[in-house]
Amino acid sequence: MNRILISRKELFFQVVLHIIVFLFYSFDRNDPGITYDQIIFFLIYTVASALITYYLMPRYLYKKKYWAFSGLALFVFLTVIMIEELLETVLFPGTVRASIVPGIYYAFFDILPILAILAGFKFAWDAIGSQQEVEKLRSSIQESELQFLKSQINPHFLFNNLNNLYSYALDGSSKTPEIILEMSGVLRYMLYECKEKYVPLKKEIEQLNNFIKLYKLQIEERGLVNFKEGHIDPNYRIAPLILVVFIENAFKHSQSGQSKNIKIDIEVSIEDDLLMFVCKNNFESVESMDTVAKGIGLKNVKKRLELLYPNMHKLDINEQERQFSVFLTMQLEKF
Repeated sequence: MNRILISRKELFFQVVLHIIVFLFYSFDRNDPGITYDQIIFFLIYTVASALITYYLMPRYLYKKKYWAFSGLALFVFLTVIMIEELLETVLFPGTVRASIVPGIYYAFFDILPILAILAGFKFAWDAIGSQQEVEKLRSSIQESELQFLKSQINPHFLFNNLNNLYSYALDGSSKTPEIILEMSGVLRYMLYECKEKYVPLKKEIEQLNNFIKLYKLQIEERGLVNFKEGHIDPNYRIAPLILVVFIENAFKHSQSGQSKNIKIDIEVSIEDDLLMFVCKNNFESVESMDTVAKGIGLKNVKKRLELLYPNMHKLDINEQERQFSVFLTMQLEKF
């Protein structure tokens, strides 16, 4: 259906173009009006330009067979000259055109400009169409990459949490059912409510609260978690599962080497369409956990930020004095 629509657009474009070119071609201030010889000659030009643009250009020029295209186009051009000279001497011997020096004069000042204009506009039309196809393909590739990056988050989340859940189950902890319930709620959001490219910011922050609640159950009384939420306009939207990666990283990084005194501070606010996100956590260095803490999750979210918010975000990640800090600003849009 789309190809039929494009061909109709092109047909309309070509008809309008030929009418305009014909009006300029036939205009003569000293002799107004359109003559039969002008119509016949222009029809010849139309056939010649169609042969060049719809046969020679796709078959030779666009396939980079430049010498073949040039030779055949020159042959068409010379053929048009010969046909025109024959018609001028046989059918229209008394016209003004027949009295002017034939050959090279008409080739360069009458025939060549018309064919060049008609073929040039067709080339431009095809170039625009090719650019649109490239943009569609690029958009499709980007969307596929985003879906792939988003799909990585679910197994990453499960990997980090199932290990903790396994240890609670072995110890027979009474919190195991509650942890499973919170995990199912977070997974439900990840699997079923994050299919859109953007979600309401209010809903995303609500899920951050659920996620933090899940991890609080796991650290129990071993530390303190502060979550500060500023005034959030419900009309803002955000790409899902961006912020949660940093929070997950903070909990994982702190838990990996500490059995007590865990401290995590998280803050989310909006200022002049800018989302301000801060996440800080203390940690004890554990070499075996560095790859996990800084691997898939952070690489994933950095790539998604580059794709979804190009030149619209600033991410600073600092690690010093046993403290890991994330400062993120994002230019958000409203629904």
